[in-house]
Amino acid sequence: MLRPVTAAALPDYKIHLKYSDGVTGEVDLSHLVGKGEFSVWSDQGTFREVSLGDHGQIRWSDEIELCPDALYLEITARAPEELFPNPGATVHA
Repeated sequence: MLRPVTAAALPDYKIHLKYSDGVTGEVDLSHLVGKGEFSVWSDQGTFREVSLGDHGQIRWSDEIELCPDALYLEITARAPEELFPNPGATVHA
């Protein structure tokens, strides 16, 4: 399973991520600022507190967590089917 190994806040509400397979990239989150739970990001100091959770989630608090898989897809411009070729497939032992 691909997991982020580093997450760092950048100017203009962007984050830089590095994943366990070596993929790195930036994600622009500025479109979320001021909306719902993301209103706390109006204080850029809060946005700079990005960290990785115990399960690889990109987080700012217990209330704000982003899915690492979705951000990986955005960085790589891959389709979900490429990363998860058989979602819901049954594994037989």
